[in-house]
Amino acid sequence: MSSPSENAGGNRGKKVRVSFRPNRSTKRRDTDWTRKVRDSGDQELDADRSESVAAKGDLSRRRTIIEFGQGNALDPGLCLGTVIAVRGLFADVDDGEQIWSCTVRRVLRTRTIKDRHPVTVGDHVRFRVESNEKGIERQGVIEAVEPRHGELKRRVRNRIHTIVANVDQAIVVSSASQPHPKPHLIDRYLVAAGVGEIAPVICMNKIDLDEDGMAREILAQYALLGYNTVCTSAATGEGVNELRDILRDKENVFAGQSGVGKSSLLNVIQPGLTLKVGTIVDHTDKGRHTTTTASLIRLEMGGYVVDTPGVKSFDLSAVGRHEIEAHFIEFLDHIPHCKFPDCGHTHETGCAVKGAVERGDIRIERYDSYIRLFEESAS
Repeated sequence: MSSPSENAGGNRGKKVRVSFRPNRSTKRRDTDWTRKVRDSGDQELDADRSESVAAKGDLSRRRTIIEFGQGNALDPGLCLGTVIAVRGLFADVDDGEQIWSCTVRRVLRTRTIKDRHPVTVGDHVRFRVESNEKGIERQGVIEAVEPRHGELKRRVRNRIHTIVANVDQAIVVSSASQPHPKPHLIDRYLVAAGVGEIAPVICMNKIDLDEDGMAREILAQYALLGYNTVCTSAATGEGVNELRDILRDKENVFAGQSGVGKSSLLNVIQPGLTLKVGTIVDHTDKGRHTTTTASLIRLEMGGYVVDTPGVKSFDLSAVGRHEIEAHFIEFLDHIPHCKFPDCGHTHETGCAVKGAVERGDIRIERYDSYIRLFEESAS
């Protein structure tokens, strides 16, 4: 835990005005007396005693907080830590010496109301340790979140859910069988990684079950595009050392659908983790959820991995339509030659991307994957 002397400074941060939650600004009366007074000039009005005449002004809808950011001295009472797990309204924060169970300051939740949760696994946070009446340290309260980089996000209902923050590499895990590989789901993760400025690595696990070679062929197609790829088997150990080298000294996240073997791989990569592993539902070829919350695991060889819950789909509808093309890397050489500068590569005439598909320079499966994402994305 950082000591007060380490964080001491003459300034306690920058004062900023922030809005309350929208429901705190809801109109609280039926009669708009303020407008009536303004419109009446010198004419006197009788106020209904059952209602308040004074309107809620801008000041009553905003609040002053202290914001800690780059260029501001830190509050000497705050400690620095990394969020390693989030469970409901609580977050486990590792300060390098011990793990604190922390709540989140209400005003911080107010500022991030558009997000599903104000903090996520991987966040670097400033928190204050609070004591009870006997002076015994009980838990922490997160006061501020440091600026993020490397975010993996998806839409959950009407809010954006940041699955993990501050990672530089995403291991997109698929499986050769049980469940069978889904290239379109891989494409979704690749776009999400690109949007979050995270370097992707495609891992085909359970490669020992690839009897017809289909999984290796799928992986080879991504390798031809320039993606970093690796074949692994948690059962036989194939490719595990290669994957260790990929993970070493980096900030990683494991992502992929349920049942592909993310937890099994981590158990082999770092023996002793004893992460819970699941089974496959035979009649659906889908995995059962064994990892229910994202958790940060520090690696003995250096760096860390965030193990995330498996998802059967990955909603990217918040990504703008014309942003998607930039993350299909085989499109990039052709886009400048499209007839229209705002070409969506769907129905337009003179589209160089569609021409490349017709010539076989772009695989039809990848183009179809792009069309599916384009049609469901935001305009």
